[in-house]
Amino acid sequence: MRFRQMGDAILATPMLSTLRSNYPEAHIDFVLNERIAPLFEEHPAIDRIITFSDDERHHALTYMKKVWHIVHETHYDVVIDMRSTLNTMLFAIFSPRKTMRIGIRKPYSWLAFNHRFNGCEDDESMIDHNLALLTPLGVANQQRELVLHITDSEKADFRRYMAQQGIDFSRPVMLAGVTAKLASKTWPADRMIATLRKFIDTYPATQIIFNYAPGKEEDNARSIYEALNRHPNIFINIEARNMRQMAAMSANCTFYFGNEGGGRHIVQAMGRPSLVVCSPMASKKTWLPESDKILTLGIAATDIDPQAARLSYDEQYQLLTVDAVWQQLSSFCQQIGLDTEKQR
Repeated sequence: MRFRQMGDAILATPMLSTLRSNYPEAHIDFVLNERIAPLFEEHPAIDRIITFSDDERHHALTYMKKVWHIVHETHYDVVIDMRSTLNTMLFAIFSPRKTMRIGIRKPYSWLAFNHRFNGCEDDESMIDHNLALLTPLGVANQQRELVLHITDSEKADFRRYMAQQGIDFSRPVMLAGVTAKLASKTWPADRMIATLRKFIDTYPATQIIFNYAPGKEEDNARSIYEALNRHPNIFINIEARNMRQMAAMSANCTFYFGNEGGGRHIVQAMGRPSLVVCSPMASKKTWLPESDKILTLGIAATDIDPQAARLSYDEQYQLLTVDAVWQQLSSFCQQIGLDTEKQR
């Protein structure tokens, strides 16, 4: 079970892949919030996606009845509760005592689980934490890459749409996360504007797609677009209308730069390199998993000052200057082969 946000669920895919690799004949169900479930369709490690709507999760009797029915219809041998909240624990509580019930160590969770593990620490990778939950199963072959499955036709359809909107695929394409859902997770807009201005001057052949959600994020993105004088290299109206389209768009871009979040996890799962500005809210070690296949970099306040965690959020963001981020972005572009000479 992984009720929560998109990024958390994507970070669970190495666990799913590890289970499939070690137990190829197993039947694996993945329990998710309804709104993010489509992103995991056709995943090679998932046999069935079980969804709960917000209404179901927030109506106690409806929720309990549905969990009871799922557990007693399927008779699970193993239940892995990645959150171990009072709600999610019902899957373990309703399971027979012989079931292997794996969860997180909390003051109340001894009631539900016969194998408990500590929660993820700030200096621990979320992938390492998730894979540790499989210890009671004795897995030997660990899979660490983020994996989503988007069909070739989905990718091709979105590529055609991008071309219709003016994208030239003979030139590089940056997917830019210029804003974020929460102000506390968003690098200040004036610094993003200054950095993108430098980028456009240095890499004039690169096309930039602004990625944002409707509402406040869109307002912020359009404000940045206006501040950059509606530069012709920026594409503000290429829209991914759902998460699978977001994945297809990511697969058709060259790289990602911007704020850290669930969208960046999609980019990594689609095999594209990324550089993110990490917010003080999120540990880079925890939420930015390394990859053996693609470049995944981030810059955080603690990279500038190892003692930055003692500072307020605003003070930590003050450490992430335009010069500091630009230095990282320039190095990143060189590493992925974005040549300034060929850009002109």
